[in-house]
Amino acid sequence: MPIGFAYTLIVLLIITSAILTMLILLHRGKGGGMSSMFGGGVTSSLAGSSVAEKNLDRYTVLVGIVWFACIVGLGFWLKLAVDGGA
Repeated sequence: MPIGFAYTLIVLLIITSAILTMLILLHRGKGGGMSSMFGGGVTSSLAGSSVAEKNLDRYTVLVGIVWFACIVGLGFWLKLAVDGGA
């Protein structure tokens, strides 16, 4: 596989890592952790917050799947690069 594939996966991995970190911090915590610092307690009293929380869950899972696919893709690329060079 070309080296450009690996660079693309690395850039995508960095972007999804940052987005995934932000999405996880935006979740409403059960004990009022980091999410309460960003106004999580205020948004929970608004109407329709359950829909926003469901959408946030969906986005988090989607970005997590892309992040995981990047990790697996880099692993396969590395395996092929090591086996091809030996």
